[in-house]
Amino acid sequence: QGQLSESGGGLVQAGDSLRLSCTRPGRFFSSHVMGWFRQPPGKEREFVAMTRWSRNSPKYSDSVKGRFTISTDSAKNTVYLQMDSLNPDDTAVYYCAIGSTYTTTPRDYFAWGQGTQVTVSS
Repeated sequence: QGQLSESGGGLVQAGDSLRLSCTRPGRFFSSHVMGWFRQPPGKEREFVAMTRWSRNSPKYSDSVKGRFTISTDSAKNTVYLQMDSLNPDDTAVYYCAIGSTYTTTPRDYFAWGQGTQVTVSS
């Protein structure tokens, strides 16, 4: 079905917004759980947001709740992460992933993208 591919990262200032996109050559399935994770410099990979591909069921980490929004577009076969009110603590490599269970644990996801860098300056 092909590897996931993220895009949309970049260098922004605190308070700015970015929208990350994630797609792949093959289609996503209704059983898939779509996750966004991030890995800050020198830290472990951490959960950011997830939803089921088949229906809107978002869940967010406490650190991004109210600022980030995960969404899917079946016509474009794409998962998005809208990030608003960015701050320097959001600086990380962001990854999208596919899982089969509704979980925040990275090891439970079976397919990953290569990551996209997000850097927020103060």
